[in-house]
Amino acid sequence: MDNQFVITTALKKIYNMESRIKIVQGGSSASKTFSIIPILIDRACRDSNLSISIVSESMPHLRKGVMRDFLNIMKMTNRYVDSHWNRTNSIYTFGNGSFIEFFPADSADKLRGSRRNILFVNECNNISNEAFNQLSMRSDKDIYLDYNPSNKFWVDEVLKSDEAERIILTYKDNEALSPTIINFLESKRELALTSEYWENWCKVYLDGLQGMLEGVIFQNWTTIPNVPIEAKLIGIGLDWGFSNDPSAGTAVYRYDGKLILDEILYDTGLFNKDISDRITEYLRTNNISDRISIYADSAEPKSIAELRKFGHMIFAAKKGKDSINYGIETLQQYDIQITKSSFNVIDEFSRYSWKVDKNGMTLSIPEDTNNHCVDGIRYLAISKLNNPSLDGQPRFKIR
Repeated sequence: MDNQFVITTALKKIYNMESRIKIVQGGSSASKTFSIIPILIDRACRDSNLSISIVSESMPHLRKGVMRDFLNIMKMTNRYVDSHWNRTNSIYTFGNGSFIEFFPADSADKLRGSRRNILFVNECNNISNEAFNQLSMRSDKDIYLDYNPSNKFWVDEVLKSDEAERIILTYKDNEALSPTIINFLESKRELALTSEYWENWCKVYLDGLQGMLEGVIFQNWTTIPNVPIEAKLIGIGLDWGFSNDPSAGTAVYRYDGKLILDEILYDTGLFNKDISDRITEYLRTNNISDRISIYADSAEPKSIAELRKFGHMIFAAKKGKDSINYGIETLQQYDIQITKSSFNVIDEFSRYSWKVDKNGMTLSIPEDTNNHCVDGIRYLAISKLNNPSLDGQPRFKIR
């Protein structure tokens, strides 16, 4: 990219999107981000006192990516005024009172506190569904989402809204792309003819189509509309959280030899009484006895004791050496079905991955991220799934 700003096909396609929620899926070098930013700058210049938030997974990610692009575009279009850029707070204020701010999705006070007119979530597949929900409910005008479709995640649920539309961009929509990069991308087509890895790579990064994330741990799952009425509830897996990490609770059923996962709760700021109330309401709504086993992290004995005082049968998960991998291996033995309304469970199962070393080799150690629902389910797995007396409690109709 040289210092001359180019109005690309990608920019025109995004500009012509009419729905409030604009979902921009695309491959590498498709100019997704570089096309959304000038549209936001133009809005900020035209409309007074407009508040625009640009959000991504972390502050380093923002600085290396979308923030750098923003500053470059401002300078390329001769709009940049250094005194208007607050480097400390990462806010650019325009002469008419409008501003564009940058902050990470791991900033709880920003997610829950601030409101805005326009929201842009850059590489939205790297943030949780709950983070997006907190952001979107505080945005009263347009919402932009962009991402590389390396795997399935919560954006498909957003697309079901009447307010949402999606376009798919590729490098061919970016006329500003250098021939060197075009040649590099197209050279991978030949490799894709004989390699599943490169076939998936081209599908995602050249064609902008959904693929499978490399190194993802769980590939043994699908989605279903609802929990079958005949399914038996084995128990509930619970992971504690509060400020930065959410508390996550998942009901685990057994049906026809499969495991079925149904999300109960996934939220930050929940006290133990709130968790108890959510679980009780779930069991009542689904006509299930409240004498169902809950398995939780043993690291919080006080919380376990408190839920027992609220009347729950809750047990500390049996943890020991290699318990994480043992739980993963146990879950990998089953066909797993996840209800379509369990957005955060789906999100985590799509993204929970093995670590990779500096040489690109996959390690037998999972990344400690995208695992709040997974950890609760794993606690149940190591405590109950290998029990030969496993049966589970059927749901019953109240007549």
